[in-house]
Amino acid sequence: MGGGQLNKQLQAIWKQLGLNQRISIVIAGLVVIAGLAVVSVWSTRTDYALLYGRLEDAESAKVIAALDDAKVPYRISRGGGTIMVPSDKVHLMRMQLAAKGVPRAGDGVGFEIFDKPNFGISDFVQRANYVRAIQGELARTISQVDLIEAARVMVVVPENRLLVDNNKKPTASVFVRTRGNSPLPLQTINAIRFLVANAVEGLQANFVTVIDNQGNVLSENNENDTMAGLTTTQLAARKNLEQYLAKKAEGMLEAVLGPGQAVVRVSAEINYDTLLRTEEKFDPDGQVVRISTVTDENTDSNNATQGGAPGITTDTTETNSVVTTPLNSSRMKKKVSNNQYELNKTHSESTQIAGGLKRVTAAVFVASRMTGSGTNRVAAPRTPEEVLKLRRIVQSALGIQEGTDAARKDEITLEEMPFSEQPIVEFAQQLQKQEKTTAWLETLKTALYPAIGLIVLFAFWRTFKKTTTDDIPIGIPLGELSSANGALNGSGKSKLKTGVVTVEVLNQLIRENPENMTDAIRTWMARGKN
Repeated sequence: MGGGQLNKQLQAIWKQLGLNQRISIVIAGLVVIAGLAVVSVWSTRTDYALLYGRLEDAESAKVIAALDDAKVPYRISRGGGTIMVPSDKVHLMRMQLAAKGVPRAGDGVGFEIFDKPNFGISDFVQRANYVRAIQGELARTISQVDLIEAARVMVVVPENRLLVDNNKKPTASVFVRTRGNSPLPLQTINAIRFLVANAVEGLQANFVTVIDNQGNVLSENNENDTMAGLTTTQLAARKNLEQYLAKKAEGMLEAVLGPGQAVVRVSAEINYDTLLRTEEKFDPDGQVVRISTVTDENTDSNNATQGGAPGITTDTTETNSVVTTPLNSSRMKKKVSNNQYELNKTHSESTQIAGGLKRVTAAVFVASRMTGSGTNRVAAPRTPEEVLKLRRIVQSALGIQEGTDAARKDEITLEEMPFSEQPIVEFAQQLQKQEKTTAWLETLKTALYPAIGLIVLFAFWRTFKKTTTDDIPIGIPLGELSSANGALNGSGKSKLKTGVVTVEVLNQLIRENPENMTDAIRTWMARGKN
């Protein structure tokens, strides 16, 4: 019965309310209900997180089938390459799918292809599997580079034959997909080529081609055996040397003159000839005896002959006389000296490596000093002594040799000229304008929200002031209120001049004497019910 009485009282109060008050109560109720509904939905909704992204259609189908078997809710993108699951099941599903081999890595298989023993396979299949394993491992390694999202590697290895053809060499091609389509630095490209070349037997870095997902050939032919490769290498070396020398000279001049006050361009001629020189020198004055041979021969000969005429027998008698016979004697003496000398010899070999400078020329523009400001700004030329000092600075920085006795015919040209300041002035004006615009935007952005709040508050206040003050329909007649247990005291009676109790007066009466007002309202409500 208490609930029915409360409903009747609420219906009576609703009927006695004005139109504006009813609309306000309905709107407030709807806002509260909508807020409760949003909070309820937000608290009960499932938070999804990324499980896998950028999957192929076949791999996405396998993942979805596995999720259906596990009865896990999921969401997929329009293309089907991105799959999302509840955030509390991401890691669990990844481990379960990895155990099933789903999804398969897009960069191919690696050396795990040899984990399972395969008996009876041919040598061709074994070599094919080995090449596939190398391709997969290289693709996985290249994909670890920060700027590369995915990679594929194709390796071509000549077949092993009895007769080896030296013209057939291993080659490789690398396809990379960069993150955000950003270009790869030259250092990264060369690193990829050397990585692939060192992983394949007999492969040289010059035979590795790298392309990106936009169809750009990133690698250059630097083969030293070809004219094209030699020319490319020489031009790159010359360009790097010229830029290095120009930057070094500009750095010294800008330290003296200021940033942007000097421009240096260098042309360097490099000697790419490789010279091997062999030289032998003999010193005839520096003789050294190597072999000395001396032969000394002495010969003595004696010849005896009988006296008498030839053909006549000499009569000899047995006497004691001695017959004298003439003697013929000769002596020969011979001495031979044989000396062999070793001459003093000097043997030297020298190799001149390519890369030496043959000639260096430099063109230097120095900005003239400016005096004054605005329309009175004019150029003030430097003195010859200052120009000579600047010239010597450039000459020392570049290592230029000038003069008739110099081995190289280097040349330096230094000119002082007024630089065009119009682009700099326009750029400064644009930059200043952009800074002002940014400052105003930041100020407006900072003051926008408070201004919107003030405008809403002001509009609400104006609407509240324009709203007519409706008397409370449940106003109590003065006579009834005064007769209800003497609820109105002297201060309260002075405020009841219209015969109707308004909200302000009712609040004031409740604050002054809450007990009497409670008894009065109860009495009034009891009378209204009767």
